[in-house]
Amino acid sequence: MDANMGSNPLVFYVNGRKIIERLVQPDTTLIYYLRNILRLTGTKLGCGEGGCGACTVMVSRYDPTKQRVVHHSAVSCLLPLCYVHGMHVTTVEGIGSIKNGVHPVQANIANAHGSQCGFCTPGIVMSMYTLIRNNPHPSTEEIENAFEGNLCRCTGYRAILEGFNKFSKEWVTVNGKQKGCGMGENCCMVNNGKGENNGMMNGNQADDNGNMSLENGEGTSNGVQPTQDVIFPPELLKWSKMPNKTFTMRGDRVTWIRPATLDELLSLKKEYPHAKIVNGNTEVGVEMKFKNMHYPVLISPTHIDEMIRMNYDEDGFHVGGAVTLADIDRNLNDFIKTKTSNHETKIAKSITEMLRWFAGHQVRNVATLGGNIATASPISDLIPILMAAGATLTLESSSGKLRVVKLDPEFFKGYRRTVIRPDELITVIHIPHTKPNEYFKAFKQSRRRDDDIAIVNVAMRLRLDDNCCIDDICMAFGGMAATPVVSLKTVAYLKGRVWDASILTDVNEYLKEDLLVAPDAPGGQAEYRTALALSFFFKFYMLVTAELKTTDSNDDVDNRDVCVPFHRGESKALQTFEEVGPGQPKHDAVGRPMMHYSALEHSTGSAVYCDDIPPLAGELFMGLVYSSKAHAKIRSVDPSKALELDGVRMYVGADDVPGENQTGVKEDETIFATDKVTCVGHLIGAVLAVDRSVAQRAAKLVHVEYEELKSIITIEDAIANKSYVGDVTTIEKGNVQEELKGADHVLEGEIRIGGQEHFYLETCCAIAIPTGEKGEMEIISSTQNASLTQDLAAKALGVSLNKIVCKEKRIGGGFGGKESRSIICSSSAAVCAYKAGRSVRCVLDRDEDMLMTGGRHPLLCRYKIGFTNSGRIVAIDADMYANAGNSEDISAGVIGRALFSFDNCYLIPNIRITGYMCLTNLSSNTAFRGFGGPQGMFFCETLLSNISQHLGKAEQKVREMNMYSPSDMSHYNCPMHGFETLLRCWDECIQRSEIPTREKAINQFNRDNRWKKRGLAIIPTKYGIAFTTLFLNQGGALVHVYNDGSVLVTHGGIEMGQGLHTKMIQVASRALGIPTELIHITETRSDTVPNASPTAASAGADINGNAVKLACEKILNQLKSVIDANPGGKWVDWISTAYHARIGLSACGFYKTPIDGYDFKTKTGNKFLYFCYGVCCSEVEIDCLTGDHQVLRTDIVMDTGRSLNPSIDIGQIEGAFVQGAGLFTIEEKRFSPDGVNYTIGPGAYKLPAFTDIPIEFNVHILKDNPNEGNIYSSKAVGEPPLFLASSIFFAIKNAITAARVEVGETGVFKFDSPATSENIRMACADHITKQIPVAEPGSFRPWEVKV
Repeated sequence: MDANMGSNPLVFYVNGRKIIERLVQPDTTLIYYLRNILRLTGTKLGCGEGGCGACTVMVSRYDPTKQRVVHHSAVSCLLPLCYVHGMHVTTVEGIGSIKNGVHPVQANIANAHGSQCGFCTPGIVMSMYTLIRNNPHPSTEEIENAFEGNLCRCTGYRAILEGFNKFSKEWVTVNGKQKGCGMGENCCMVNNGKGENNGMMNGNQADDNGNMSLENGEGTSNGVQPTQDVIFPPELLKWSKMPNKTFTMRGDRVTWIRPATLDELLSLKKEYPHAKIVNGNTEVGVEMKFKNMHYPVLISPTHIDEMIRMNYDEDGFHVGGAVTLADIDRNLNDFIKTKTSNHETKIAKSITEMLRWFAGHQVRNVATLGGNIATASPISDLIPILMAAGATLTLESSSGKLRVVKLDPEFFKGYRRTVIRPDELITVIHIPHTKPNEYFKAFKQSRRRDDDIAIVNVAMRLRLDDNCCIDDICMAFGGMAATPVVSLKTVAYLKGRVWDASILTDVNEYLKEDLLVAPDAPGGQAEYRTALALSFFFKFYMLVTAELKTTDSNDDVDNRDVCVPFHRGESKALQTFEEVGPGQPKHDAVGRPMMHYSALEHSTGSAVYCDDIPPLAGELFMGLVYSSKAHAKIRSVDPSKALELDGVRMYVGADDVPGENQTGVKEDETIFATDKVTCVGHLIGAVLAVDRSVAQRAAKLVHVEYEELKSIITIEDAIANKSYVGDVTTIEKGNVQEELKGADHVLEGEIRIGGQEHFYLETCCAIAIPTGEKGEMEIISSTQNASLTQDLAAKALGVSLNKIVCKEKRIGGGFGGKESRSIICSSSAAVCAYKAGRSVRCVLDRDEDMLMTGGRHPLLCRYKIGFTNSGRIVAIDADMYANAGNSEDISAGVIGRALFSFDNCYLIPNIRITGYMCLTNLSSNTAFRGFGGPQGMFFCETLLSNISQHLGKAEQKVREMNMYSPSDMSHYNCPMHGFETLLRCWDECIQRSEIPTREKAINQFNRDNRWKKRGLAIIPTKYGIAFTTLFLNQGGALVHVYNDGSVLVTHGGIEMGQGLHTKMIQVASRALGIPTELIHITETRSDTVPNASPTAASAGADINGNAVKLACEKILNQLKSVIDANPGGKWVDWISTAYHARIGLSACGFYKTPIDGYDFKTKTGNKFLYFCYGVCCSEVEIDCLTGDHQVLRTDIVMDTGRSLNPSIDIGQIEGAFVQGAGLFTIEEKRFSPDGVNYTIGPGAYKLPAFTDIPIEFNVHILKDNPNEGNIYSSKAVGEPPLFLASSIFFAIKNAITAARVEVGETGVFKFDSPATSENIRMACADHITKQIPVAEPGSFRPWEVKV
């Protein structure tokens, strides 16, 4: 077979449309073709590595092994276009549209308020659609599991699940009564829709029958109408039943071959021994994109009968090398169901249990077991199972010789190297059944349960003789070395021993000898990984012992809880809010739970984001050249090789900037680096090309020569080198030192909270379009800050602001990350467009975005606190250090917010607190939801927790005794007016959470269980609303009324998922007295509302809402004479009369927040307009042996004033809480000592997934609490709820405390945020952790450092 032969036409269908391609490049991904060729932009590019699910589509094909059409979800960012030859692809546009009718899946997620920014929504819709195409009435558990490969950063997931649960078999009527959700009789959908939320269901009005309707009239459906679904093309069905034919597609760089027979495949492997065998491209695709690997020949075995079949006999399972993991899972589950004898199914059960946590459905649907083995990853979830099971591989080559090799340590020759010869293939994997008296179990611990790679995994097989002696044992580990390993010395020690508690005495010493991880080992976490290995053996011992049902006097019965795995029960949720009064006019939308204005656009994929805009003729694409060093002089930059690539037009660098190259909020950054780089990811230049992939490939060819300089990476480095930026700020009150001397108790120490990645689903993006006249340019940018984008682009181009227009329709999430860091794209694109004289587009890949744009500031607090015997705080002396990164950016605001928020809800009579901004060689950290508030409040709550532990007093009582009273003054002399609201929230949360009853149950659970512990914590929050920079507290709006009565509202705020446009429409509805159907918002533009403040600080609805209201009132004033002349007239009549009377129908509104700012010198002033309050109670359960945890229940009571839109506000509360849960638990940015960010994609950086939310998740908006000083008595909601998620952290800490008490460890212990599985496990001091050797700091170079 000659791979250079002519190509076959590529034939496939998309949404029922036949596609024939003859000239496509074989390395083209499906998403590229969908978005750029077919212009089906509903499919979103979120990460490029198959980890977020935004690009999910459904692929349908005829499966000859099943003899039917099968549908599976797939990630189109990795799937090669050539893969879908002969298949049908369905995108979100193909299942429904606003124009032709939405599909029930699309309607239900919109109706349930399950979208916010909407960028992830099409992918989530397609995961659900694929599920119901295969199973029209799945269980709620199947629905929840369907989203293992999907992420959402906005919603908190609850609303999505609730919307889709209406498809579940549990939801359907039983004996004529609707079951509803997991809340049972309390479900708002039963009893004619009259649940606790005052007759409102998921935020939409219920009719008398309890049925729901969309605001715009489209109905929702609990069932699926098959007539809406695109049928599998008959041509493909006919074609698929014909003899299989070889398919070849030849390109400029890559040739794709899909052979028809095994002989042909083996011949190809002989001819091209270094060709990559690809199925779903889940490994090779990542290598090609992120590791710059190039494979000229790709061979796909997806249609070779011998490779895609799986069967079993009395000896075991025979799995073809190209059988997908999803098919293996289905076949093994079918096998388990047919077997009555338990012993045969133990390996099968271990594999299916492990596959539950292996990637997401989209990956499992195309990834293969053969590929997993050949990749030889040291952290493979499946290889240890196969090794322990004694699996063998059949290797074949074109020579005709079969080679059967055992999957054992000899199979691996080094990191990702095996004994497989270049001309050989894995054609069959043989997995034996377990035998009588054999016990088998696999374990895995990762940072997140769903869709995450292992930190450590292990499989253990044990065979006992009739005397309960160990006849055979095998333990295979992953994550302990460069290859999977077998603990040979431990096995030798155990063989022949009696299986009883005596083996536990010495086994750990042998395990450590086999498996001890060096302190400088790649991957870090050396002590934790060793502890996991030992803990897993202990778990295995207890599981086997429980199965044997033996009663050994040496066995501690309390250990048996290790046998009970975490199980997430049916999700439950309750949301309550205040219903609008009966006297409110129907056209008045304020206070009503109106659906997000763009919800249906989100769910149908028709919502337009920056990169969805079609390229203009001649548009060029940027490939970014950025630093690989943290701190270095640039000796030279050579783009010559890049410029040789076909399609490359030019290189742009600092010398090409026509205006100022200095940029940034404080003008202490560069658009393009000149003589020095100050972080990994520092932008040096850009390559412009006709295609994005060409530009990116060319950028990697630019050669930069460096002279490295000493770098400062950590806060401790900065302190040692006095490397600070900006002013050092102190807030001081009272006589701190004297009061500390007189305190009954004094504690001092350090507290640390790590950073956080924004991970908005839409990465930073900008399109710069020069108009050709007088230096004018239009910039379309995914930004929260149109004014800053405009300002810095104008400076870069050397023109005045009136020549630059910045606009955006919506952005796909921001969370503060696009308040200032989006300028990396916009300013560089503007310079490139100026030089090129044409439109230029800059879109950051996920890894680039995470590398370059910074995140939440890590903070270190060094403190001394004095308190009384009763637990009342006397004085605090503290220094806070923020890792600002390589520029000041808006770090002053962050550290300022941390200083002002340090008190949280507590009176600190004597305090001195100082904030430092550390200048380091990391990408500049920036705004993030809450600014520095969560960090400051976390320090305070930790101190209260430490007081509680030190005195042995209940945390709740310590918090209550230190709370403000409404007559108190804050530590910066602000009166606590309105603090009664916090006390109301506190009392209501205690009552709704049933704390006394549950604390008794927790105490009993902890007495009954040694290795599982539960904890509960109740945490308040007080969040001041206003920009800490005074001049930003202003907003503008422009309202037009057209002569047909329709209204166009423009304001300075940016829609990024928080429902700002929806709320502004509601404000205009009340202000003008008209229904929302007459009001529209199109986009935000700097030429309609100038000098707009960033959409940040939770102030968007406040400042812009007031501006919209003022503009509307001006219009009504202009209409006064018309209305007075016809008071009974209709709006349309008034407008027509006014138009013909030449009365102006447009008005501007301008609002400034009525505060005067804070003066640090006089310690006076009004820093905030008002405070938002909230209280949260969370209960968790931890596994003391692994550090795993799950949140059992969360109850939130939140103060939103009189909500403008309760459904949007509840969504914001839930989304902020889950984002905060990530901050305080699983999200961890990891850096090398050289400043390299290890966590630059969803594979390495884990944010909460669907199953990480509380099993029971209740949100209550405090009723009857108007905020009279703000727009229609409302309050802000975006940031204040985030800190409530620290209740999970402190509940975990309390559970750890319960574990430590078991071994006599009492008092204060250091426990920093985030509460990762590593931190939890190592804090649960026990006989295992005490056996782990700890290397002396300074005796080795660590793999990672805490920044």
